Amino acid sequence: MRSRYRQVWLVSAVSIALVVAGCSVGPSQRPPVAVRGDAMPAAPVAPGSAAPAPDTVPDLEPQNASIPFADCTDDTVSTLREPPSRPLRFECGELTVPADPAAPQLGTVSLGVLRAGLADAPETRPPLLVVGDSAGDASARVAALLAEQVSPDLLAQFTLIGLDRRGAGADRLDCAPADARAALVDADPARSSTADLAKILEEARAVVQECNLTLDSTLSTVRSAATASDVELLRSALGVSRLSAIGTGDGAGALATWAGTAPQAVGRLVLDGPPQPGLDDPDRGEARAKAAETAFDAFAVSCTSRPGCALGAAPRTTVTGLLKALGARPLAAVDGRRLTAGSAVTAIRATLGEPRDWPALTAAIAAAGTGNPAPLLNLLDPLAGPRGRFDGALATGCNDARNRLSPAQISELATRWTSAYPLFGGEAALGLVDCAPWPTGGPAPTPASADGAPPILVLGTAGDPRDPLDGSRRAADALPDARFLSWQGAGTGAYPRTPCVTGVVDAMLVDGVVPRAGTLCPP
Repeated sequence: MRSRYRQVWLVSAVSIALVVAGCSVGPSQRPPVAVRGDAMPAAPVAPGSAAPAPDTVPDLEPQNASIPFADCTDDTVSTLREPPSRPLRFECGELTVPADPAAPQLGTVSLGVLRAGLADAPETRPPLLVVGDSAGDASARVAALLAEQVSPDLLAQFTLIGLDRRGAGADRLDCAPADARAALVDADPARSSTADLAKILEEARAVVQECNLTLDSTLSTVRSAATASDVELLRSALGVSRLSAIGTGDGAGALATWAGTAPQAVGRLVLDGPPQPGLDDPDRGEARAKAAETAFDAFAVSCTSRPGCALGAAPRTTVTGLLKALGARPLAAVDGRRLTAGSAVTAIRATLGEPRDWPALTAAIAAAGTGNPAPLLNLLDPLAGPRGRFDGALATGCNDARNRLSPAQISELATRWTSAYPLFGGEAALGLVDCAPWPTGGPAPTPASADGAPPILVLGTAGDPRDPLDGSRRAADALPDARFLSWQGAGTGAYPRTPCVTGVVDAMLVDGVVPRAGTLCPP
């Protein structure tokens, strides 16, 4: 049995069904976007059939959950940034899964499950599973936030189901020694000599050793492949033969794995920003450094396009100067926290994934430039604070990678990456050190085929700081019947940020309209 500290994360227009050959511009709270790309309507097929015909998706099935849900509306609403603008009901439950899917005798763990929907929705409303990225909020919280953001038509059709990943939410991983965790977060990306990296490696070893003790030697199960197994158990617990789902980042990667291992269980599936399948370190680290640089450029353009950007006419120059100053002398907050070059760049990269937080990020960087580190440290807290998600995200990221490099090898990469990716190359190299002492868990599994699954919609984002657009395109290419949509905006996850993306996704999820591959949505 695994021992962990647990804390449950309590967390509009009519759907477009037009078929158009081009794009028309419509209003948005973000820059103007296209309304729809080409799409082809198709008749749904009966659930549980062997293989849907081309351009069709399965019928939706009523939910018949065996999970004992309890109302947690008040507690969940209290954790949201703003009260919901629509009447919502939240119900909390738990899913018990094997601690190690390959070794059931090792005991079980409990994962948080949140059911989010309209207050008057029947319990039988079809489920739409939400699986978030391991570097972001727990999936239960993501489902709670989406319940406020998605279209009325989608909520009239589905109840959102948030399944917490291993190491997050109700199963939150809190195992790293505080001083070792702080050393990893605070490490200066500019200091990449073999000797410097060897010191960080010792701190990373302390994290692995303590976490292995905490998890009773099942640390390797905190990985995306295990999430795929958990999804299939949840499908059965929800009482449906085919499960519709939307996943973001490596949560989308987990759903792709699930689709490959259980294609006959797939309903209407959307993969939002999945990583390139089979990409391992150091290539994965370099791809993410490049993606973060692209996302920062989008952030800089957003700031300078408005009057009075607090970072001046050249935000990249401003941030570079701040990181250099912090490398020489960290800033101390009144509460004793310290802002270092490492913690600053980590906070910046983590916040790039949510454009709604860019104004706060701009203000925080500007405040640090005047000697006030508190706003930037506050942005870092959800990741590396006392109840942060750092340990779970680290475990998932390291377990999903299999290659391990030495400090000497990483030092060489750091030199190249810092030149090619000035803001985030050094941090990406430090991530390789953080994972270096983790067990690899044996040879990489052979990817399963998703033959027999219905058409899958894959979204890619040009300015995603986690996974580049090309990686998501390659994920679509690896599936037997995927329809790829590229969004030229920025952030981790394209849905439901613009009418263009929302229109295509809702048309498939709500109406069963399968888009053609190659749809393009402007920023």
